[in-house]
Parts: sequence; structure tokens; C-alpha cells
Amino acid sequence: MPASAKVARLTTLALFSPTPSPSGAKPVKPRARAPPPISVSMDPALVDPAHLQALMLACAHSCAIRLSPSPAQPASPGEPVDIHKLRTALAHSFIVVSVFCSARSLANAGEGHRFLGLGLDLELGRLGERRLVGFGRAVSDVGLTASVHDVVVHPSLQRRGIGRKIVEKITRALHSRGIYDISALCTKKERPFFEACGFGDDMMGSTTMLYTRKVHK
Repeated sequence: MPASAKVARLTTLALFSPTPSPSGAKPVKPRARAPPPISVSMDPALVDPAHLQALMLACAHSCAIRLSPSPAQPASPGEPVDIHKLRTALAHSFIVVSVFCSARSLANAGEGHRFLGLGLDLELGRLGERRLVGFGRAVSDVGLTASVHDVVVHPSLQRRGIGRKIVEKITRALHSRGIYDISALCTKKERPFFEACGFGDDMMGSTTMLYTRKVHK
């Protein structure tokens, strides 16, 4: 059995390489549902770690499982990421992209108090407040390579182009810094999304592997 098959979650290492658009008329694709008015920021100081933790829970994001210190007893998908580690990860990320939507728009869409619920005491608040609805980040050696992590969009706003906008912001920012070797860690379910964003199989045939040996303290 290949070593990569031992990893509990399927991961793939993809290399971003923009491809030229084919000549001629393009096939007409169905339009994605328009999102409510949103704002996009690349300022990590605007991200409240508690709201990001709740957003990851709402999306059943898997990083809590990968961060589990014991492979024999992995964290549950419904277990929140340690907020102190999340705050540290934010501080050390090379690029952070966050998407906000007004609480009023969410209330009009019927999302109300259940938007960031899931057992966390995060109320809708004043209608003028902005709520975190999308997120993505990249880590990098600031010279050669970078990797994209934790791209999430609240389920009520998915399939409206918000996730692709997040990845586009990240890759453009990396390209502007001369970094073109960009990988993405994703599950099998997430792979079509990253392929739609321009990612593909690593041209060197590399496979992501996770260190699973028991940690001795």
C-alpha cells in the first residue's frame, strides 16, 4: 500500500499554473447566484478569531482533525479549533483574505441568529455590523513557495463565487511577490473547487503526506 494511503484524509498537492484562454467563442455557463453585498479585506487585524472559529465550525472545516495530537484519537469534525492556535496561525500567515457581509443583509436573507450559531454565543448584533462569511490564507517561505489553507465560505453563501474570489486574491498577491509555486491542501470533496480555481496535479507527481507517528512528550 502506498505510504500516502495511510493518511486519514485524502490530500492533494496542486501547482497553480494559469492557462491561456482558448480562442473562439466560449460556451455559455449558468450564472452563479449573486451574493449579498460583501466586502473583501486583506487586513488580518479585521479577523476576529472567535468569529473565524465559528465560521470553520459552520463549514465543518477539517483542520481541527489534522491538528489533533493523537492520530489514534482524532478530533471530531464538530470540534472547534483551539482559538489560541488559531490566533497564532493568523498572526503568522503570509496572506489573509477575509470576506464580510452586513448583518442586515444576513437578516434579510433569513440567516439571523443561526448564522454563526452552533452552540457559540455569537449573536447577530446591530444591523450595521459586518459578519465574517468567508476566509482563506496562505503560508509561505516568502521566496520560492506558498500553500493555500483554510478556504471557507459560510454554507448559506456558497456557490456564489465568493470562494473563487478568495483564492484569486491569494494567488494574485503571491504572483505580485514573484511566488509561483503555489500548492493547496484539500480533501477529495474540495478538489473540484480548487481545479476550477486553476489548480491541478503537481507536475513532479508529488503527494502530500502527514506525519502520523505518535507524539512522545
